[in-house]
Amino acid sequence: MAHGVSVIALFLMLGASTIARAQEPELPVSEVAPGIFVHIGATSLMTRDNDGAIANVGFIVGDAAVAVIDTGGSVREGRQLMASVRSHTDKPIRYVINTHAHPDHSFGNAAFVGDGTSFVGHKNLPRALAMRGQFYLDGFRRTMGDTLIDEVRIIPPTVLVADTLKLDLGGRILMLKAWPPAHSDNDLTVLDERTSTLFAGDMVFLSHIPVVDGSLKGWLRALDDLAAIPAQRVVPGHGAVSEWPAALAGERRYLDTLAADVRALIASGKPITAAAEHAAESERPRWELFDDYNARNATAAFSEMEWE
Repeated sequence: MAHGVSVIALFLMLGASTIARAQEPELPVSEVAPGIFVHIGATSLMTRDNDGAIANVGFIVGDAAVAVIDTGGSVREGRQLMASVRSHTDKPIRYVINTHAHPDHSFGNAAFVGDGTSFVGHKNLPRALAMRGQFYLDGFRRTMGDTLIDEVRIIPPTVLVADTLKLDLGGRILMLKAWPPAHSDNDLTVLDERTSTLFAGDMVFLSHIPVVDGSLKGWLRALDDLAAIPAQRVVPGHGAVSEWPAALAGERRYLDTLAADVRALIASGKPITAAAEHAAESERPRWELFDDYNARNATAAFSEMEWE
């Protein structure tokens, strides 16, 4: 009897858990263009208090299917995004597109695993997830806690983009472009041709200081090609939906300043510690989270440019 009671109790617990997940609240989204829904993440570091919900995520509704663009910083956020999709449409989610590997954009993937859903990413994304996925899980367990991290699954893409790829949602074409190393070495952008809306991932930052995890020189080289994309508005990886290509101005200025300052320090024989302390210091008032990322950007830039 005791065994039977414990089994019943277990089923009741599992049932309560399933109901809780089914009743996950919707992630707040705004329709920024017809059929384009976006949640603007908090300008913050990932923590258990914000569920890792710091990146912009969204979805695009076509005549036949839906594409989700990034899934958030936790499975909880991913389920909330799923709830938002389902409150707006019952069309199948055909694609989940990860703009790159970073946890704030991909830790919600497990919420979207299901029949008929393909995960899409840069050709380098599987390697990046294989090399860094466990590191991300271990690192963010300290700041987000076991409850949020235990649910996360590292889910690599099954559809890879080496250059460009068109996806059809039914009367709605998405143009995907894979970029050379810039913000990361696996950046992907998504252009909705119907509304000229660009989901830029972390190729574009507003308010939140840009983060260099790939190549500063590569990112600077990419800016003109990025600006040439025929969009009217951009959904950046972080920051407000903005007019395009004017939205690039602040990021371009910061990256140019960082590169010029680092080169000047190298030319004058200064050590890498000087770059961490002084490079791009003039940009401090213009960006949130400056003290969390600028020193790291500067040391990465110094290492990249030291022997050029």
